[in-house]
Amino acid sequence: MLLALDAGNTNITIGAFEGSELTTRWRLRTIHEQTADEWGVLMRNLFALSSLDLSKVDGIIIASVVPPLDSTLTAMVRRYFHTEPFFVTPETDLGIKVLYDNPREVGADRVVNGVAAFYKYGGPCVVVDLGTTINFDVVSANAEYLGGMICPGIGMSIGGLFARTAKLPMVDFREPDSLIGKNTINSIQSGLYYGFAGLIDGILERAIAELGPATKTIATGGQARLMMPASKYLKEINEDLTLEGLQLIWERNRTK
Repeated sequence: MLLALDAGNTNITIGAFEGSELTTRWRLRTIHEQTADEWGVLMRNLFALSSLDLSKVDGIIIASVVPPLDSTLTAMVRRYFHTEPFFVTPETDLGIKVLYDNPREVGADRVVNGVAAFYKYGGPCVVVDLGTTINFDVVSANAEYLGGMICPGIGMSIGGLFARTAKLPMVDFREPDSLIGKNTINSIQSGLYYGFAGLIDGILERAIAELGPATKTIATGGQARLMMPASKYLKEINEDLTLEGLQLIWERNRTK
């Protein structure tokens, strides 16, 4: 069994694979202060609740954009799974070429998304990852990670709006009943929803114009399913894209 961990700033998503099949997934909050033993106990509980055998895990691959967590996760893996974690780094054989000016600057999750999108959907392609930030990651038809765009995330924007204004309330992010809000909460919800839809489509329109009409567009991340109906250009949704990319990279590197 392979465990794939996507350690992000807000959540850690964990997937269990039997061969190439994703059988179980969990989404946990990223807690920087949590110790290796606390992570280990949590993993044991998750496995027990899912009727999985901890001893069946023979590989763990991690894409992390939270460096302070790396040593904690490494200690947890060694202590509770008795193996070494495989971290995705700029030296990893990805199956695509990273053309970022400095490959060490690009988040591991972004290139992993690019790998999954290219090998599952073909290129050129653009991944829109709606997480803590909204990331656009672009892969050419020649299996080259070209780079992308990073925008403020939806939750980040809601928090900033609430923190920086005296009278505007905190709201849930949801599809509004109508474009024109009739009260403050509806107006904020409409502005956020259609504002981010416009942001996504505006960037995708320019990317498709540059890459060509055959460009595939894939949405992933926590808000992907909610935003998909509002977009003219998003054609695929895959909420497990990062985990599937990690599995592909594992298979490519396991014999090494």
